[in-house]
Amino acid sequence: MTRTLQSAQTTEAVKRPGRWLALSVLVLAVLLVAVDATVLGLATPYISEDLAPSGTQLLWIGDVYSFVIAGLLVSMGSLGDRIGRKRILLIGATAFGAISVLNAYAHTPELMIVARALLGVAGATLMPATLALIRNLFHDPRERSLAVGIWGAAASAGAAVGPVVGGFLLEHFWWGSVFLINLPVMAVLVLVGIKLLPESRNPNPGPWDLRSVVLSLVGMVGVVYAVKETAAHGFAWLTLGVGLLGAAALYGFVRRQLTMPAPLLDMRLFRSRGFSGAVLADLLTILGLSGLVFFLSQYLQLVQGRRPFEAGLAELPAAVGAVVAGLIAGRAARRFSVRAVVSGGLAAVGLALAALTVIGQHTGYPLLGAALLVVGVGAGLSFTVTADVILSSVPKEQAGAASAVSETAYELGAALGIAVLGSIVTGVYRDFTGPAGTPAAAHESLGGAVEVAAHLPGPTAGALLDAARQAFVDGLTLAAGVGAAVLLAAAGAAWFLLRGQRLEDGVEHP
Repeated sequence: MTRTLQSAQTTEAVKRPGRWLALSVLVLAVLLVAVDATVLGLATPYISEDLAPSGTQLLWIGDVYSFVIAGLLVSMGSLGDRIGRKRILLIGATAFGAISVLNAYAHTPELMIVARALLGVAGATLMPATLALIRNLFHDPRERSLAVGIWGAAASAGAAVGPVVGGFLLEHFWWGSVFLINLPVMAVLVLVGIKLLPESRNPNPGPWDLRSVVLSLVGMVGVVYAVKETAAHGFAWLTLGVGLLGAAALYGFVRRQLTMPAPLLDMRLFRSRGFSGAVLADLLTILGLSGLVFFLSQYLQLVQGRRPFEAGLAELPAAVGAVVAGLIAGRAARRFSVRAVVSGGLAAVGLALAALTVIGQHTGYPLLGAALLVVGVGAGLSFTVTADVILSSVPKEQAGAASAVSETAYELGAALGIAVLGSIVTGVYRDFTGPAGTPAAAHESLGGAVEVAAHLPGPTAGALLDAARQAFVDGLTLAAGVGAAVLLAAAGAAWFLLRGQRLEDGVEHP
């Protein structure tokens, strides 16, 4: 009886007052990043028409954000552990809002690529800080599981709000307005965050090693760039050189972390099978999903002729499924097992992607909507549980760096997914046979074909659009098949790597 009473008192002692209000501020940051990522897909046809980027430039606009953020997440997560997670979150949020204006008013493809890269620098400060602050706000593991579920559900809600709000804006304003919606969200986040968020940091962090930061950035960008270029254009000596430089930089980063007394990233974390399995599951899941999702908005608009707002609503089932699944994922993992929930979620996503391999130009919405709902449920289960596993695998002093590893896997997977699966779509698309005299611009992107067709006679324009749309759908279904294979392989890997892994039940001391 006495032990039960002491346990209850301990539990109450570590429940920080105002923690749920503080979580609401972190949710705003997650919503911001998720909305920004999803509205870009809807805005792509308009950006393509207005800025006239080449196919390669269009891919860079889509993935340079992920390249930069993947290269800087570990460094920024570690910096937050050192200078304070609240401080870096508020600085990053302010920068994110300011750079969003630069994105909105970019008038050339080159400036748009630079603006997206700078947004990646600011974005790298946000996600690790939010997860790390959750780790320090919630010491009761069951409460933390729910908080992580809400955090994940917010990302999914952002994925739902982004297309709907973005679609509304694109129908009434110019494409830059989808970036300006970041400003009011940022203002609320900063003003409320100053009052509600507690500061937390590693009490004995050691110095922030600039050489490690450079090695991490050069390594990630170099390797991902090499994969992207090889997938898009085949082997080239320059690409090989960049890839080898990136690999050498990552090797140097790992070696340096192993010899430093206070590394930016403690590589010993990867000795934990649960930690490594959760990170790998995140990476492969996003790799299998992101390239397909990036092109799905173009399919809905440019192939099926839906308005942007309608296209946004059409993608809603994925977000709804992920929100619901995220809120129950922790309870499901405790009732069954971590590996059953993660592997089951990944397998569900893989099967849903496999179903998308049969779509055509005129596929009805029931198949698309059902597949997207299953994708959302599976991803919500997997991401929520893996995030919880990663957070609970490390001391809270290293929460920023560990959260950054989780987010790096997410962003690296997104970059690789857009690079590899996006290049499959682009490669298949470029080979379509159009009417005689079809301009080269029509082969660069589907948006380019739509623009070219607007200036051609009716029969010629119809033949061009039909050939281009069919080629795009052929590329999309091939990418869906590859994504399905990746997700099913990830489900199998998670089943073995997460064997015996459990979510915590005991209460930790702050």
